[in-house]
Amino acid sequence: MLDLSWSFLAMAGPAVIFAGMSKGGFGGGAGFVASLILAVLVGPGIALGIMLPLLMLMDLATMRAYWRRWNTGAALLLILGALPGLALGGWLYRVASPDVFRLLIGIIALAFVAWQGARSAGLVRIAERPMPAWAGALAGAFAGFTSFVSHAGGPPVAIYLLSRRLSKTEFQATTVLVFWIINAVKFPPYAYLGLFTAETMKADLILAPFALFGVWLGVIAHRHVPERAFFAITYVLLTLTGLKLIWDALT
Repeated sequence: MLDLSWSFLAMAGPAVIFAGMSKGGFGGGAGFVASLILAVLVGPGIALGIMLPLLMLMDLATMRAYWRRWNTGAALLLILGALPGLALGGWLYRVASPDVFRLLIGIIALAFVAWQGARSAGLVRIAERPMPAWAGALAGAFAGFTSFVSHAGGPPVAIYLLSRRLSKTEFQATTVLVFWIINAVKFPPYAYLGLFTAETMKADLILAPFALFGVWLGVIAHRHVPERAFFAITYVLLTLTGLKLIWDALT
């Protein structure tokens, strides 16, 4: 049974606010920190079931602020590419044990931190020219898979969009549109796999105000808060929770 105690709320509430801030103002790439924290608290399957409706709520709340400010061509390419990745993620969920997902989610978290660190250090450079269409479709496929198994599709999308040298707001708006559709496509297979229960829905009702508050903060922070400060906290949280999940999976 899912324990919706004050201790759960004390951990899950701030995590969901942080996810909302990422969705609302920083491209959504760090939003899956909430999924990781919930996976530590309640297990990966329940965490996925709790987070998807909250992410969809965040998507709707964020869409208004960035309406029609996206790059339609890039968004369409990523969305179409994501479909086979989503299918692969659904198949893996049916055949794999929870520990496989703990391990995958933990590795994805550490890989995200490593990629961002290498990029900041100049070890990884974003392409000076826009990536070709096949690279965008491949990025979409990776995003679809990682989004299905851990709500962590942001990094592949970011790599492709950064190569296109979009403005800060166009980048954010395109990310919002892509994951609004990807998350909507994920909903039926999640329901089929039994990831939604009465308890996860109750958790969503409790956490919904935190999600909306986080989005509101994120939209404001998009204009006023340096990304460096926000992501510094993100990297610490992702590293700690990623290591915890890997430890739990292996032991």
